[in-house]
Amino acid sequence: MASHRHPDQASPGTGPTSRRGRPPRPWWRRAGRFIGFAVLAVLALVLVSAGLNAALTQYERTSADPYGRRVAVDGGSVNVVDHATEGPTVVLLSGLGTAAPALDFGPLVRQLEGYRVVVVEGFGYGYADLTAPDRTARNVSQELHSALEAAGVEAPYVLGGHSLAGFYLLDYVNRYPGEVAAVVGIDTTVPAFAAAQHDAPAADGGGIPWDRLAASSGLLRWVLLASPDLALPGTTAHTTQEREQIHRMTVWNFANPAVTDETRRIGDNARRLQDLGFPRDLPVLMLLAQDTVDESPDWLASHEEQLQGVDEHELAVLDGPHYLHWTRSPEMATRITAFLGAHGIAARDGTGIAAPVAAG
Repeated sequence: MASHRHPDQASPGTGPTSRRGRPPRPWWRRAGRFIGFAVLAVLALVLVSAGLNAALTQYERTSADPYGRRVAVDGGSVNVVDHATEGPTVVLLSGLGTAAPALDFGPLVRQLEGYRVVVVEGFGYGYADLTAPDRTARNVSQELHSALEAAGVEAPYVLGGHSLAGFYLLDYVNRYPGEVAAVVGIDTTVPAFAAAQHDAPAADGGGIPWDRLAASSGLLRWVLLASPDLALPGTTAHTTQEREQIHRMTVWNFANPAVTDETRRIGDNARRLQDLGFPRDLPVLMLLAQDTVDESPDWLASHEEQLQGVDEHELAVLDGPHYLHWTRSPEMATRITAFLGAHGIAARDGTGIAAPVAAG
């Protein structure tokens, strides 16, 4: 006798079916489809953000008034900001990744009365090109030399620098002997110290440039829009205009190709320079930050060792952070003026007569 089943009743041995007679998709397939839609949505959002960021950057660059003078060197153009006042020339170089060096040094430049201060923004910095030849110490020094010649900055001059610029101060004075009258270091990095911190050579390229992706995707722009203080000096020593421009230029210049390559080459540059010293007869003033000394036990000792062979040197530790010129510019200027004056590089007053320099 034939059996009769309800149309919706499944045959023996079969699983549940959908209303259309198909078995439902497994949960992991449904989850995968959801994840796929989510990924596509995120990618679309990133593309929109990147496009908007590129458009805003282009608009900001074309509408802003650039400062300084771009000069041609091998590989492109760098930016030279010459505060053409009377007096001996002091050339300043920034630390690694400083978005707008000429603005960053603003508080110190204003305090160095009686000196002609020149800030050189090399490849990757300020209004210089953001792509560059290999960021070896040799290339950086040669570019600096060419830039100063092109800008009409005659030797001898005082060469000063912050942080990683310590590499280039050391290379430059040995590569161009006689062109530097004195050196001023602002919490500079000593090659021997850096070499010990970078055991293996950094890979030349490779890996995912996460920093650059954060900038090009627009993520950095939106983060700084919500928290602008992340890109700004934590003091009131900079003008409102300087702070606004530093904020914009951080978005433009962050993790650019030249700075990324410079970062990767820290270990290699350190090893190439670690056995090099300052010339014995060259006056050297080192101003260190107490915060860095406290954080890095070997920081002070590495500078003391670096200066052992220098006849005329001075080392002082000032209370403050690594960016000393943000907080201690008046005291720094007093010490720099006194040190240079003691070595025949006296500041000038408004009439062009050498001003008296206090000792100490």
